[in-house]
Amino acid sequence: MTALSKPQEQPEPSARAPGSADGDGLPLRAVDPDGTPLDVFPLPTDAASLEALLRDLFENHWRDITFGPIIQGAAWEMRADQAPSYVGVLDGYLTIAFGVPHFHICIGETKGLRNRRTSPELADHRRTSRAELYRTRGRSCVPMSWGLRLFNGKGEQQITVLLPNPFLHPETDRFLKEPDWSRLALWDKLRARWFGLSEPDPVDRSANRRPQL
Repeated sequence: MTALSKPQEQPEPSARAPGSADGDGLPLRAVDPDGTPLDVFPLPTDAASLEALLRDLFENHWRDITFGPIIQGAAWEMRADQAPSYVGVLDGYLTIAFGVPHFHICIGETKGLRNRRTSPELADHRRTSRAELYRTRGRSCVPMSWGLRLFNGKGEQQITVLLPNPFLHPETDRFLKEPDWSRLALWDKLRARWFGLSEPDPVDRSANRRPQL
């Protein structure tokens, strides 16, 4: 596991960046339990938006992403070696399969089995209640990693998707001597798609070398 790819489960963002508002593409500020500062960009949590977002990432960018839950004491950093063989939604659960290996995420209303209904309280617990793009900042306050996270109704992390990192080699995850800013293309695409921001954010490219952790 690389040091640049370890965002951990977060509390709700506690401070808003000056002049920002939910959905305007400006970050909220949060702090990781280990003290790492974060910029958080809230996303819509309706089932249609979450399905579109995750379909895009896994159907069109599966070669580029690393995914799995990252919580206190455990970090799953998985990569797919093929495109998904199946993506679909049933009873509020999005399933993404790569042959036999697969995972489920509750992104919408879930009712359970006909003979064993899910209680409203448990359904609310399971369903995504918070979705966000985020970037972590290093000791010098410049961005050092970029990703997506989903949390359920109790604030428990469902998944982290780590996006291509300009400081890391795409195949080995070793640090590059010079940043490869082309690796922010997916981040820029998501900002444009979900916030209407067609121009890259200069803050994302403000480091002239690998940032200090």
